[in-house]
Amino acid sequence: MEAATAPAPDSEQAWLEAAQTFIQETLCPAGTEPDGQLTQLVIDCVKTIWLSQGKNQGFPLPLSYSFVSVQDLKTHQNLPCCSHLSWSSNAYQAWAQEAGPSGTPLPRERLLLLGTLTDLSGDLEQECRKGDLYVKDNTGVLGCELIDLDLSWLGHLFLFPSWSYLPPPRWSSSGEGHLELLSAPVPVLPLTSSPSSLSPLSVLYPETASRLLRHRGKLRGVQPNLAGKLVRVSALVRSQKKAHFVLSLGGSSPAGSLVSVVVQIPAQLVWHRALWPGRSYVLTALRVVRIRGHCYRVWTTSPSSHLLPLRPECVRELELELDGPLLEADPPPLPAPSSSQDGDREAALVRNSTLLSYTGKVTGVLSQPAGLYEVDGQLALCLAYQQFHSLRKVVRPGVSLELQDVHLLQSVGGGTRRPVLAPCLHGAILLRGFSCQKPETQSFHQAQGASLYEQLVWERQLGLPLYLWATKALEELACKLCPHVLRHHQLLQHSCPGNPSPGLQLLAPILDVLAPPGSSRRNAHKEILEDPHHCPLQKYTRLQTPCSFPTLATLKDQGRCRAWAAFDAKTLLPLPEASHLTSGQLNQRLSWSWLSLLPSTFHPPQILIGLLAASSHKGCLQLRDRSGSLPCLILAKHSQPISDSRLIGCLVRTERFQLIIERNVRSTFPSCKELSMAGFIQKQQARVYIQFFLADALILPVPRPLLLSAASLAPSQTEPAPEGPPTEQSRLFLLSHKEALMKRNFGVPPGASPEVPKPVLSFYVSGRWLGGTQRKEGTAWGPPEPEGDESEDQKVLLVFRGSSIRWFEFLHPGRVYRLVAPGPPTPLLFAEGGPSCVPQRPLELAGCTSCLTVRDEWTVELESSRDLPAAPDANKALPETSLADLLSGDHTNSLVSFSAEVLSRTLCEPFPAPFWTKPGTARTSRGCVKLTVAVRVADCQFPPHLDIYIKDPHLPPPLGLLPGARVYFGQLEKKISREGVLVRARPAPHRRP
Repeated sequence: MEAATAPAPDSEQAWLEAAQTFIQETLCPAGTEPDGQLTQLVIDCVKTIWLSQGKNQGFPLPLSYSFVSVQDLKTHQNLPCCSHLSWSSNAYQAWAQEAGPSGTPLPRERLLLLGTLTDLSGDLEQECRKGDLYVKDNTGVLGCELIDLDLSWLGHLFLFPSWSYLPPPRWSSSGEGHLELLSAPVPVLPLTSSPSSLSPLSVLYPETASRLLRHRGKLRGVQPNLAGKLVRVSALVRSQKKAHFVLSLGGSSPAGSLVSVVVQIPAQLVWHRALWPGRSYVLTALRVVRIRGHCYRVWTTSPSSHLLPLRPECVRELELELDGPLLEADPPPLPAPSSSQDGDREAALVRNSTLLSYTGKVTGVLSQPAGLYEVDGQLALCLAYQQFHSLRKVVRPGVSLELQDVHLLQSVGGGTRRPVLAPCLHGAILLRGFSCQKPETQSFHQAQGASLYEQLVWERQLGLPLYLWATKALEELACKLCPHVLRHHQLLQHSCPGNPSPGLQLLAPILDVLAPPGSSRRNAHKEILEDPHHCPLQKYTRLQTPCSFPTLATLKDQGRCRAWAAFDAKTLLPLPEASHLTSGQLNQRLSWSWLSLLPSTFHPPQILIGLLAASSHKGCLQLRDRSGSLPCLILAKHSQPISDSRLIGCLVRTERFQLIIERNVRSTFPSCKELSMAGFIQKQQARVYIQFFLADALILPVPRPLLLSAASLAPSQTEPAPEGPPTEQSRLFLLSHKEALMKRNFGVPPGASPEVPKPVLSFYVSGRWLGGTQRKEGTAWGPPEPEGDESEDQKVLLVFRGSSIRWFEFLHPGRVYRLVAPGPPTPLLFAEGGPSCVPQRPLELAGCTSCLTVRDEWTVELESSRDLPAAPDANKALPETSLADLLSGDHTNSLVSFSAEVLSRTLCEPFPAPFWTKPGTARTSRGCVKLTVAVRVADCQFPPHLDIYIKDPHLPPPLGLLPGARVYFGQLEKKISREGVLVRARPAPHRRP
């Protein structure tokens, strides 16, 4: 390194002038004259620390350093940094190497920080003290952490030679950064200590103090002093009313008596930062109180109490006569309550945790909001059972902690494989070393959920195994649903009456079984003071993972893998039957099969969660999450199809469902002898979907703004809404008939492209209007407007094409719906000759007064019966053809409707085209699907069997047409063959699995 040149006098003078200006503005009282003495003291203090490193290269002043105020740090220092005035470059490099290869050391800035060390945040009253520590100057206050606090430092001005500053995350507008004071602060002014008393201080030792608690009348009007060795200090417990902690003093003998002292005076809470186990102290002016809810008395501090280091030469033992009546003895501790999730399980399954002390270094952050960390690369640390708000900002990889009276739990289960250290209120988390690493950049969603996790511990009273599983489950849910279905802060928000947390609602059915609500709340005094103490961590039961929340893509892949793993041609075609089949029949019988998987077939059982959406491309219902979508078939009460479109955009959770996998195989087995040879299978495909009952599902509404990115909406629906109240108009209609969803040809309007239009996926419904057009008036619909001659039956045909096919699964005959059109009022919008009317009516229009094409932005709503005008045909039972007409050879009534149970399903020759045709090739016959059904007839012991053939353009068949399903088939075309009656699918059937 080259020798440095002597500093220029001008630069030194400029530095001194800047220092004087800073000291006057930042440290001197406002409105006072410049304090030259304070300025000189500060500069001398800085020079002393600067020259102590011995390698200042001839610079008497740290000219490369600049003074920084608290406000400057808050406003301008947006990145983590550290400053070490007394360190050389080599010392900093050696310190930075502790970050290791995976960590990034804090960058060094050359800043000089001065301020007053205090436990008051701003100009607050003494009663508002909470035990926190701050650095204060004229510009503001900043929270700080200091490892070994001397209480005599409070209220004095210091230079902080070595410190780190961690700003709040960039997304946090209200959060504040904090300081980590890495070394002892240097006082600018000499510290004045109170003169020691000439006479020794009279003290009680723990053994005498413990016996004194049981003597009546000995302490009236007396506030003795207590001396002893600090054996234990509890956590600092904060509540809405007051905060407190408990310290325990012992004698010189490890087997001697312990006496506990409750500290709850606000000005004394900062003692918690100064206490060091193993050191000896004197507490003055103590008194005895009886804790509410307890039958015994304890020592507590008074407002005039002080905490002093014990110097044997300055104290003498107070001699007391302890003869006289004794108070009742301390009541024996109650038996430890079992954890809330243990319930009535056998005692043999309950394990005891091990209470120990442990010192280690944090090596990873598992979940900061949940208070989960990794220690020494092999242990998990859970801080959730303490109130660790102040430590949350400090704990990160590289921090050294001393854990006193911490519980060690092994084999907790629930997906946690490593041993877990967890301190309760009885123990203490003591900071023993700061980290040199920069904290990992934490996104907004990674910091969410702290309040909800606290709720799980403090209100739901979850034991540690169940709490660890709940944190993993919430992480799974966040990966599934955020940010497309829910924002992270919405999923993990604090749950309160009227505003429940979606995350807690999704977990509640499991938690209510494993940890029934209503358990007694934790008693902090009982948890800390009793010996042996009772806490939720004392006993636990290994948790068998209750369930998992897989993504829809994972569930789909697992179902497909299991379906093909279970595919066995010999099982599908038993040998006696297969031996009589030709090669064509053999391969035809193997071409379609199916498998149904229940949640219990997975380990652990799986719970289905997703956003319900209606596909605007396929017309089916889908469950969606971040990984993708999965078609679903949902049935309402009495196996009826769902008709309430308000379910779109809701979050669905169900534990009872069927995962259906339909397998399609193209094979060339020559005979049954080769069925075990997989080489004859040329191609295999699978259709995977879900079916469940609505009554078995938990339905959670999702805030409407999120549906624009989650649900299947048309592009016009995602445009910004105009300002002002929304304007809508609507009209009621009674649906009487629905055609199948299939590809249809539509006429080309005049002047359109001469290219031949491709068939479009669409469907028709027919019905009649109920009243005229209604306009939105506030939150209700206004009176209907007159529409022509209302005495006439106003039949209508509605054409659904494009994105409007998403309403297919909700429209069913016999129901009344409201057709809603957003936007400004348009005359005759739903009437004959209106802008939405179809000029060239299709053949199905016969007998209808109007034919409308439903626009993409229109919506369909199920109308409640109490708001309906007179509609005799509403909620009418679906028509069914009599058995005589169904089996007769009469050709006059070729359309039939009936209910039946599917007995079998097969593919008929030729095989489906998608297995060997490419897109764009000449049309190839796709064959058909054959259903054999048993007609459901009342009082019929042997119901007749029918064959139903589903051909193009009705392929692929609707979801749920599986053996065992009960189905209503409407308006199918009947044909008579020499073998009997067969029918051909025309409209879509109503499924009743």
